[in-house]
Amino acid sequence: MDKSSDQLREVHVPHHLAGVFSSHFGANQNVRIFRAPGRVNIIGEHTDYNDGFVLPAAIDLYTWAAIAPRSDRLLSIFSENFGESAEIDLDERFPKSRDHWTDYVRGVAIMLQKAGVPLPGASLAIYSSVPLGSGLSSSAALEVSVASALLAVSGHTLPLPEVARICQRAENEFVGARVGIMDQIASCVGASDKAILLDCRSLNYELLPMPAGVTMVICNTMVKHEHSGGEYNDRRAQCEEGVCNLKKYYPQIRALRDVTLAQLEAHRTDLPELIYRRCHHVVSENERVLQTVVAWHKGDWAQIGKLMAESHVSLKRDYEVSSRELDLLVEAAAGRSGLIGARMTGGGFGGCTINLVNNASVAGFTDAVREAYKNALGIDAEIYVTTAGAGVSEVHGNA
Repeated sequence: MDKSSDQLREVHVPHHLAGVFSSHFGANQNVRIFRAPGRVNIIGEHTDYNDGFVLPAAIDLYTWAAIAPRSDRLLSIFSENFGESAEIDLDERFPKSRDHWTDYVRGVAIMLQKAGVPLPGASLAIYSSVPLGSGLSSSAALEVSVASALLAVSGHTLPLPEVARICQRAENEFVGARVGIMDQIASCVGASDKAILLDCRSLNYELLPMPAGVTMVICNTMVKHEHSGGEYNDRRAQCEEGVCNLKKYYPQIRALRDVTLAQLEAHRTDLPELIYRRCHHVVSENERVLQTVVAWHKGDWAQIGKLMAESHVSLKRDYEVSSRELDLLVEAAAGRSGLIGARMTGGGFGGCTINLVNNASVAGFTDAVREAYKNALGIDAEIYVTTAGAGVSEVHGNA
């Protein structure tokens, strides 16, 4: 089934979540509700933690957090998705990650306090329509919605890029996943019907109008992945090794973002083959992002499709983060009527593909891809027909 609408339609979530909050914490007139979106990355994979360029969009799937202050120093949390309650002591002296969904909440609270935000205790009810472990940044959506809610009850505000930095630190330093900044920035500054060209070094960004007549179709392999797993962190370490080696010849470089393909090729034999391939993906992917933006402004969708295809091949061969399931979904999309481009999206090892599809062809495209994937693997792919959504916001009333 296509999930352009979740089991709970987004418009009804505030009323529903307010009821969930009341049933677990009692009626409270001071409840405030925040939502933050997941994201899909159109192109620019594994470039963000290399200070590079990315082209994501927030999506119209969200994590929602209902919050009210408490008189003690506890965060009392209920997750509707997990059907679990938990408590976090804000005064715990030596907090440790527990390999549990609450680590993201705990990490955000810790980093806010380290940033000088005096947090009060609070009750939190959380619900998410972002599929977990799908590569659509369910973790960033949780972090950003919770950070915004906690800031609200503390009476403090922070610029959105700083909120994103705090959420990234929560994931890097507490959860243990060395993610870049793309997911959190997209969740913070996303805008309806806009893609985001982001410079991950400066955090400068440009909102690019999504083309009229084109839909983002996200196909979920139903294979979950975990960013805190070793493979993701290994890739980041391999990139850092490449920078360390290349600094011998180009002392001015700070990250792979500063390396050109010509420089990389000039010292190919000075790098271990594996490190060269990892660097080659990142350096070439940065160029593909910038080329995609040029094509975007020109309306050259054939070139964008070509660049998306090249990105997937690079992720498969050089960076080795694709999977059989992701490759099958990309292959199932290839050549379909109305397809502009298809590639894996997110960290890899499972998760989703992103497909840009002409509006008139969406129904036929989704049917054909679903059938091909089912025939190949016996798995029912979930398909999300989505638009670029708004970034984090407080939600009032029933909208």
